[in-house]
Amino acid sequence: MTVLVFALVALAVCALLVGVHRWLWVRLVRDTTAPGGLPRRIGTALTIALPLLSVAALTAGRAGAPFWLQQTVSWPGYLWLAVLLYLTLTMLVAEPIRALLLRRLAHRDPSGATAGPPAEQSATGTGMPAAAAAPAPSAAADTGAGTATEPGAVLAADGAPAEPAAAAPGGGLTRRTFVARAVGGAAAAVAVGTVGHGAYGVLRGPSVRRVQVPLAKLPRAAHGFRIAVVSDVHLGPVLGRAHAQRIVDTVNRTQPDLIAIVGDLVDGSVPDLGPAAEPLRGLTARHGSFFVTGNHEYFSGAEQWVEHVRELGLTPLENARRALPHFDLAGVNDIQGEREGSGPDFRAALGDRDRSRAAVLLAHQPVVIHDAVKHGVDLQLSGHTHGGQLWPGEYLAELANPTVAGLERYGDTQLYVSRGAGAWGPPVRVGAPSDITVVELASYQA
Repeated sequence: MTVLVFALVALAVCALLVGVHRWLWVRLVRDTTAPGGLPRRIGTALTIALPLLSVAALTAGRAGAPFWLQQTVSWPGYLWLAVLLYLTLTMLVAEPIRALLLRRLAHRDPSGATAGPPAEQSATGTGMPAAAAAPAPSAAADTGAGTATEPGAVLAADGAPAEPAAAAPGGGLTRRTFVARAVGGAAAAVAVGTVGHGAYGVLRGPSVRRVQVPLAKLPRAAHGFRIAVVSDVHLGPVLGRAHAQRIVDTVNRTQPDLIAIVGDLVDGSVPDLGPAAEPLRGLTARHGSFFVTGNHEYFSGAEQWVEHVRELGLTPLENARRALPHFDLAGVNDIQGEREGSGPDFRAALGDRDRSRAAVLLAHQPVVIHDAVKHGVDLQLSGHTHGGQLWPGEYLAELANPTVAGLERYGDTQLYVSRGAGAWGPPVRVGAPSDITVVELASYQA
């Protein structure tokens, strides 16, 4: 039954993608180019190649493709997914604008041509007026409302010929082509500009956020204790060693007392990504650096990464707890580990502790907050959501997570969710900038 449901969902997604690409091809390629021309051939080829690259980017790692091949297809494939999202959204917004422009142009110029050679130049170059040299536009050339078409012509949804000519008689553009190029060009510019800005934000590295969290049980001596929270780095075929180094440099500049990496560090195996993770050796904090698994570690082998981060100088907390001078630090495995029999175990991590001491829990996914409340945790630090990463993704993230980003309280437990320091899939963030958060613990006794 599970396989059948997955297959049906996959087919539905594929059908939707095919339909969207077909619609974009009509609006951006067919409606703006002449049949048989080079621009149309290029546009058609890209309409086929780009979604295939996106599928390859999504499946290459799981299929065991060589890492160089993953890197080759990931950049164009993932970036196209981001462009596709915003191109689709802008074109949906542009549809009523397109219809309005067609109506207004039809009212102003019933002839159907929007631009042509200057009036003083003839179509033959003899200097005769164009109106005299060229035959009058036929009714079939006018693609606006209220014009006639040839018998048997196929009409589009708006009443225009389904395969409009790119040029009107006399050398000018048809009204439909002019509007298609103007609207399509504006939509493409908005989509590409949005994705470009979002990619720049990821590639320049995360910013630093500072949040003060008061804890009732924290002694005065621990007031101002700083924890650098790093989540969702997603080292992989796109974000590599340079990205890791940027994160290490940013964290070290904050001079934290403790570093917490709360999952989804990598998207790949140790042999492929070991060199990319090497800069993590440079993390420095007075009380050390700690790590818990995220769901993506289990896609590529969580055990090998737990051992590797230990070699890099980080301390994995696998359903375990460390008693620090003024509070307890605990960590639980990600719930994805339940499939391998190594999911979160709150009893092992927190069951026998002294509840008079404050407890800080590292857990990748915010959804375990209710277990944290039951076990008397004072503060849970999580990631996983990316803050939605690509607007309007936060609205989808809200459906599956109690908190998408920021600090919220659940009973006596506070939950802080980081937007993450990297990006999954497209190296792009829109409306959810990447961050490293310095959580400063505050004592009520100070």
